[in-house]
Amino acid sequence: MRRKIPSTTALVSFEAAARHESFTKAAHELSLTQGAICRQIASLEEFLSVELFRRSRRGVKLTEAGLSYSRRVAMQLDAVERDTLSVMGQQGANVIELAVVPTFGTQWLIPRLKDFQQQHPEVTVNLTNRTRPFLFADTEFDAAVYFGDADWSGTESHRLMGENPVPVCSPRLLGSRAHFSPEEIAQLPLLQQTTRPYAWRQWFSAQQLNIPRDMTGPRYELFSMLSQAAMMTWALH
Repeated sequence: MRRKIPSTTALVSFEAAARHESFTKAAHELSLTQGAICRQIASLEEFLSVELFRRSRRGVKLTEAGLSYSRRVAMQLDAVERDTLSVMGQQGANVIELAVVPTFGTQWLIPRLKDFQQQHPEVTVNLTNRTRPFLFADTEFDAAVYFGDADWSGTESHRLMGENPVPVCSPRLLGSRAHFSPEEIAQLPLLQQTTRPYAWRQWFSAQQLNIPRDMTGPRYELFSMLSQAAMMTWALH
């Protein structure tokens, strides 16, 4: 069955025009004439039977449908470009596409890659951040390094290491004290990690404490954000 897809030229022209909300700027970016951009947008609107831009003497503005479509088109074009660059960069080499949680990748894995690459110069390892589980069939990844439950559908898992979580804070918050007791920590502002929402609850539970406010406090997605926030604020993570 023939795919019902507009021309890539029309989509690229539309994405640039939508991003700039200007046919003139899109034409300059793509080294085309403004007339060529207008024709591509018109052909796309005819193909979709949907108005993507409102024209006026002051310029163009995306319609609601145009805004929604532009976001999806941009995502798909980004994916095509990323996959194209990936294929171009392989050039017949043995490539491992690895998904990693950000802090593990930067603090543990990357410092050790040099030795691996010296031992296996024929292998290229590409790293991409992923903080949540995903379907391997929908990605280019060969493997993933992930923290949490090993019950990941369609995969075979191997335990790498455990962890011993400890609360940390800015030295300014600690002052002249050597440490805070768990009961004292329960009274202090807490920083939360979005991808590990029960981290404080689990830590307090290990201290035999039930703290109602264990999930309150500012939330950050990345561990590096939490560390920076802890250094700059009067809170713990």
